[in-house]
Amino acid sequence: NAALAHYSPSNGSSRKLSVDEMYLADTGGQYLDGTTDITRTVHWGVPTPLQKEAYTRVLMGSIDLSRLVFPPSTAGRNVESFARRALWEVGLNYGHGTGHGIGNFLSVHEWPVGFQSNNVPLAAGMFTSIEPGYYQDGEFGIRIEDVALVVEAQTKTGEKPFLTFEVVSLVPYDRNLIDLSLLSPEQIQYLNAYYETIRARVGPELLRQQLDEEHKWLWRNTEP
Repeated sequence: NAALAHYSPSNGSSRKLSVDEMYLADTGGQYLDGTTDITRTVHWGVPTPLQKEAYTRVLMGSIDLSRLVFPPSTAGRNVESFARRALWEVGLNYGHGTGHGIGNFLSVHEWPVGFQSNNVPLAAGMFTSIEPGYYQDGEFGIRIEDVALVVEAQTKTGEKPFLTFEVVSLVPYDRNLIDLSLLSPEQIQYLNAYYETIRARVGPELLRQQLDEEHKWLWRNTEP
């Protein structure tokens, strides 16, 4: 059903899941200190070569946009293609926006931040989702969605404050679907740094709550 980017369940279309297919979970919650909107796609069995490559290229796009350094007052539409480039290289694409503003205990889709032509320029302090995907009609759907904060970037010259994104969602990606041979050394380095952050921030909280099984799962899924 995730082959439809915004699927609505009904009694007529519901069915049992199996380990031999993709599973997309678009999740979120509202808390006193913020709103979350996180999507992960997993496969519990053996993915097809197309599923694995498509997922990896969606992940590459997510990483490429997340680690991008850009001038202040840059419009989101001017950098949006970085999330699509890895897909475009092999003739794939997705038919929805790359991200939207997220309110602080407000709307999950919060105007006017985002990557569309009618969104305001990006500025430090804004929260946006970054969510490339790929959907094959009647077969499967892939989306990776993180919440990112626009922050000042540390550049070599330091003459003028450029901007970048800090991903604040702390959820591992599905290792079963990643083709490491497609990733650049910079993308792998980014992934490893992200996993170190997840371990440092989420690990102690799981131990504090005595969630030993969850802690072991986290460690397995954040190995370098």
